[in-house]
Formats: sequence, structure tokens, C-alpha cells
Amino acid sequence: MSRRIFYPVVFLLIPLIGMLISDQIIWSIYDFMLMGSLLLLVGFGIDRILKHVNAYTKRFIYISLIVLLFIFVWIELAVGVLNI
Repeated sequence: MSRRIFYPVVFLLIPLIGMLISDQIIWSIYDFMLMGSLLLLVGFGIDRILKHVNAYTKRFIYISLIVLLFIFVWIELAVGVLNI
């Protein structure tokens, strides 16, 4: 396992710093744990694709799908697009 899997977790510093600066960003420890796990899964998926897929077009498609799925899940958790 490479260390680059953990690089996306650095993005958790953005809401943490935002919470220190503003009162409008309110995250609980559960939010940080959920987003951290999502970011770790994205990092793990991208790392696996970079190691096992050789064709650049397939890499681009697979990584794009992972990023789009992550963005969709993030939006759904943030605002609830689907009202099921």
C-alpha cells in the first residue's frame, strides 16, 4: 500500500480551518469520520487503478467515474438530492 492513498485526507483540513474561522461551518466528529472514510476509499480506488490499468484512456475513464461517484455521494450527504 502506498502513502499516496492518504493524500486526499489532507482535504479534511479545509473544513477544520473553516470551523476555526467561521461559525457557519458546523461539522461533528461523525462528519469528519464519514468524509475521511470516503476520501480514503477514493484514494484507494485511484491507487488501484493507477497500479493495475495500463491504458491511459481506461485510466481516465475509471478515475473519472470514481471522482463523479464521490461527488454525487458528497452532494447527496450534504443536501439530499434524492428524496426517497
